[in-house]
Amino acid sequence: MKIPQQCLSILQAADGKALATFSAESGAHVVPVSSIRIEGDTILLVNYFFGQTLKNIEKNPRVSLAAWQGLEGFQIKATARHEINGEVFDSVVAWIKETIPSRVVKGVVVLTPTEIYDVSADSTRAGTIVF
Repeated sequence: MKIPQQCLSILQAADGKALATFSAESGAHVVPVSSIRIEGDTILLVNYFFGQTLKNIEKNPRVSLAAWQGLEGFQIKATARHEINGEVFDSVVAWIKETIPSRVVKGVVVLTPTEIYDVSADSTRAGTIVF
């Protein structure tokens, strides 16, 4: 799924980002997200300290990422996988070494979007599927 430019702009400049996961054992779980990178049609979230988040993804890879800037925002439903080695992992480790050298990358959560919703407070499309 191609991520629309307006959504990409919000993801890259967001005031806030949160990732929601769910499993039958632990229920709903939401964590703030700091480092994010977009590569093509995938969204990469840097894992510095995900604990319960990864346990939930192992049991249920369907996740939801919300990002907002001011009153404009998007919810991205996606399928997630966690990578701890390989090309994507290596490129993220190199990126973080350049930008935040004090951080240790434990993995990368790769999101493949399946649905995108407009959640902007001032939009006539708020709560509706965009793509």
